[in-house]
Order: sequence, then C-alpha cells, then structure tokens
Amino acid sequence: MNDTRIERDSMGELEVPSNALYGAQTQRAVNNFPVSGQAMPTRFVHAIARIKLAAAEVNAELGLLDGDRAEAIIGAARDILNGCHDDQFPIDVFQTGSGTSSNMNVNEVIAHLASRKGVEVGPNDHVNMGQSSNDVIPTAIHLSASLAIKDELLPALRHLRSVIDTRAESLDAVVKTGRTHLMDAMPVRMSQELNGWASQVGQAIERFEECQGRLNRLAQGGTAVGTGINAHPEFAQRMAEALGRQTGLSLASNDSFFASLSSQDTAVELSGHLRGYACTVMKIANDLRWMNSGPLAGLGEIELEALQPGSSIMPGKVNPVIPESAAQAAAQVMGLDSAITVAGQSGNFQLNVMLPLVANNVLSSLTLMTQTSHLLADRAIATFKVRKENLEAPLSRNPILVTALNSVIGYDAAAAIAKKAYQAGRPILDVADEETELDREELERLLDPVQLTQGGIPE
Repeated sequence: MNDTRIERDSMGELEVPSNALYGAQTQRAVNNFPVSGQAMPTRFVHAIARIKLAAAEVNAELGLLDGDRAEAIIGAARDILNGCHDDQFPIDVFQTGSGTSSNMNVNEVIAHLASRKGVEVGPNDHVNMGQSSNDVIPTAIHLSASLAIKDELLPALRHLRSVIDTRAESLDAVVKTGRTHLMDAMPVRMSQELNGWASQVGQAIERFEECQGRLNRLAQGGTAVGTGINAHPEFAQRMAEALGRQTGLSLASNDSFFASLSSQDTAVELSGHLRGYACTVMKIANDLRWMNSGPLAGLGEIELEALQPGSSIMPGKVNPVIPESAAQAAAQVMGLDSAITVAGQSGNFQLNVMLPLVANNVLSSLTLMTQTSHLLADRAIATFKVRKENLEAPLSRNPILVTALNSVIGYDAAAAIAKKAYQAGRPILDVADEETELDREELERLLDPVQLTQGGIPE
C-alpha cells in the first residue's frame, strides 16, 4: 500500500502522508522543524480557525468570495472548532518566527475539507483572502488568550477567592500566632490570614480584567507590514465585529497595525500579570506547606487532605502534594515569562519574529494558573482541618504578646518580661503578673489574644 501522496506548492512537489488533511507547506514545516515534538496549543489553532471562519463571512459580505466557497470554508472551520481534526496540526512550536507555517497548516486543512464538498478552494487565494500570517498570528494570540481569560482563568480565580472567603468566615474565631521572618509575632485570626490571600487573588482578577481590554484590540487587517495591502478597506472593522459575534468578546481593530505586527507588548504585559499571580500562588502554597508541616516536629497548625502515600520507604507519611504542585506550576510560569520577555524584544522593523513562542508560553501559563487555582481551592483550602490544640499552646506562651504592654509599661520593661518568659518557658501573663504592678484581671484584658487581633492601642 502507498501511504503517501504527492502535494504541490510554489516550491514544487512533496510527499505527504496519504491520510493527512494538510498539504505541502505543512509537510515542509514538519520536515524542517523536528525540534521539541511539541505542537502548537489546540486553543491557538482553534483561534486561527475562528479567523478563517470570520474572514470567509466578511469576504462574502464584501462580494469578494462567492457564496459556495464561503460556506465550504465556514463549514470546514467549524469542524476544526468542534475538535474533529485536532491531530492535523503537527507543526512544532519552534518554527518560523512569524507563525506562517501554522497559518498555512490551518489554510491547507480547511481547503482540503472544503474541497471534499465539491467546491474548489485554494488555501492562499480563498482561505487566506485579505490576510497575511503577519496579522493572523498576532490576532490569534490575542484572541486565544482573551478567550482563555474569559472562559477559564477568571472563573477559576473567582472560585478560588470565593472558597478562601468561605473558609475565612468559618475560621474567624480561630486565633493563632502570627509570624514575621518565620519568627513568632503578634496574634492574628486565621480569617485575617486567609483574607490576605483573598485580597491578593482579587487584585490579580482586577489586573487580568484591565489587561483584557488591550488584548481585545486586534491586528487583523494589517496584512503583511501594517499598511493593509490586499485587504478591503472595511475588512478590519468587519473582522473585529464578526469575531466579536463568535466569541462574545468586545473586540476592535488596534489603532496602529504597525504596532500590532511589530510588537507583542500586550502579551508581555499579560505574561507579567501571570508572573505576578504566580507569586501569589507560591505564597499561598508555601503558607499551606508551613502550616501543615509536621505533624509532630513542625508547626502542625492545619492538616491538609490526605491524597496519596508520601513515601516509597516511610509508611504512613503523607505530603502536601497540592501545594507542592502549585509551587512548581508557579515556578514554571515565572520561567515562561522570562522567555516571553525576550521574545517581546524581537520586533524587528515591521514584524515580531518569535510569535509562536509567545503564543505557546502565554497559553501554557494561562492553563497552569487556571488548573492550579482550582486545585488549591478544592483540594487544599476547602478541605484542610485546623488543629486547634497546636494553635492554643504556643499562643499562650508567646512572649511577643508583651507588645501590648508597650504603651503601659514602656518598651524596655516589656522586653525584659518577654526575655524572662521565653527563657523560663512560662506564659507571658504569669511573668507580667510578677514583674508589674498591674493586677491580673487588667493583664488578662490587655494580653487577650483575641482582642490583640483587633489592632489599635490597648486602653
């Protein structure tokens, strides 16, 4: 059996697998870039298919593309969006810097599928009408990222914030030793600690929402260099409107196609916000790990849900696997951001030439932070148990409670009491009762850990 067929492009003939829906240009890219074995993200490929669908609609409306071809292209693009042909997009991430190979991959698959319906459709003349890889790929980056934010990342972050808020409310009566420099500090309510996490997540939501407005400005219509050559004067605006109808996003043409094609500033900005949120994730994950440490020789303040055996040699050991996973995902996002920053600098004259890298890394980071947010919410924060006995004992002996006496007996006298209590391992209340003229009832009031979480100057 012959398992290949001959396809042709402007460079000549080439063998292509007989069952492939793509043509010669895709096969050349497969042959040229055996780099990582990692294909472009499916979400990105689907964004290109959305652009082809919208372009067929717009070109038909403008009288540039006949109805039969337009319908055939639209139907083929919808098949791709439905996930019917995800295995037909094999080109490596580390390909030509414009992403031309991925654009032509989608063009060829759509042309092949459309031609099956008895309509002659060309990948360049018809599927790519009014377009260039140089405006399609930047548009696909913005479109796929904005959809990922709207449909996945923001819902995940809102869910995480809601779970944290719910746990904080339920733990408002739990008081624990605060820590600065990993050392004992003034008491805090566990709800206050968790509210700090919720505020960090909430501010991340604000940043992503604000950045999304710039993501929704599209390069489509700029064609090869930003002048709009070979595109109808109304093409750009109509494309933004058509893609907006498809996705529910508020899309518009960018005010400068030259900026859209030559820079990736908004993708770099988005990556920076993802890096910032990764710092939030790392902080929450590490707090959970420290609070869960032990259970006997660590802090042991909480007990995370036991999800799997923690050791191949130590029976009974259970590890904080979700926070560890989250910390690794956060570290990966920080690394991907560094590569995106380098790629963002590669806008030479009228085109950035690291677009596939930007697309892959931005979408990978969005996926990592989306999935990690759900895991932290549902498998760690919602399910941990508080070990109150491990909170109460050190709190009662915490010499830092003497800070509440600063305004009554002075810093130096309070420091002497703290030192004596720490050295003797005795409750600060007992030592203060011996070292000051304040009666015990007054000391109990001043040193009440619950009251100390309210802030202000003790009276």
